[in-house]
Amino acid sequence: MATPANLPHPTRADLDLPSVLFALSDPERLDIVRQLRSGPLDMADCSLRVPDMPKSTKSHLMKVLREAGIIRNEANGRGRRLTLRSEDLEARFPGLLPAVLDAPVQ
Repeated sequence: MATPANLPHPTRADLDLPSVLFALSDPERLDIVRQLRSGPLDMADCSLRVPDMPKSTKSHLMKVLREAGIIRNEANGRGRRLTLRSEDLEARFPGLLPAVLDAPVQ
């Protein structure tokens, strides 16, 4: 059962290409994924292009990424730790993540 501290994440086998592509189609979400490529970050440390974005909007961005299986969002003390699920994504969709993340920023 999922609790606020223990959010549900899809299994590797449940990763769905349309959901992954949809999640990566938003510039803010894509920017978050690019930041996580270097390693895990606390949610509070993820910078957004729009710095005064409401907290609820930032939470929604993370929810879309988590539900698509792109990130893991886990409790870390009083905050949340975000991790890119690059191994799972590479296993399901070889080459997709590097192709998307290495594409020129518009």
